[in-house]
Amino acid sequence: MSIFSKLKEILYVKRCGALALIDPDIKNDGTLAEIVEKINQSGFDAILVGGSLILDNNFDNRIDFIKKNTKLPVIIFPGSSKQLSGKADAILFLSLLSGRNPQYLIGEHVESAPVIYSLGLEPIPTGYILLDGGSRTSVEIISNTIPLPMNKVDIILAHALAGQYLGNKFIFLECGSGASNHASTTIIETLSERLDIPIIVGGGITDASSANAIANAGAKFIVVGTHIENGASIEELQEITSSL
Repeated sequence: MSIFSKLKEILYVKRCGALALIDPDIKNDGTLAEIVEKINQSGFDAILVGGSLILDNNFDNRIDFIKKNTKLPVIIFPGSSKQLSGKADAILFLSLLSGRNPQYLIGEHVESAPVIYSLGLEPIPTGYILLDGGSRTSVEIISNTIPLPMNKVDIILAHALAGQYLGNKFIFLECGSGASNHASTTIIETLSERLDIPIIVGGGITDASSANAIANAGAKFIVVGTHIENGASIEELQEITSSL
């Protein structure tokens, strides 16, 4: 069964799934085993691995370590075409719909596609929309793009519909790692009513009430990353995943 099919299967039994995000950078090497074990015990459905900037060449080794220490699907959430590994189960093939930087609309895709093919990685086409979460994020700086204002719901919807019509299987609403706010419930409700593909929401999710509100609004997956990295306990993470 494909990883995409497994993700869809999760939604047959749960109204909203939970994805854990691991930043595979050298800064987390000392705690990587602890982070993976915490995720294993906290009710997550899959692990995303990726970051805006990785400062060494050990991406493949870290993917290998994570894969060997979990039974959850391991999916690359790439910050660039250099973040590839055949040891992962799949990759979100991201298109930065909210930006106008051609490198992230098609350039990275052309560079990575032959490698993805040769590695036998399952690509999951995903439309990525960066929202203004209240603080400047690494995604914004590295991609040289401006996030969409959250009060421009009609513009956000237009981008999401374009992503759907281009054939993406998910729309990923992202406020960036360490964001002050997550995507508003108004945005999520508007998009979920009009889109035919599932919505993933990441950035700024640090408690069960926020996760529950996002699920109630129609999101099909939430992503928790910085909160795990910052030392959230298993109990705190279980509260988030069980609220879905």
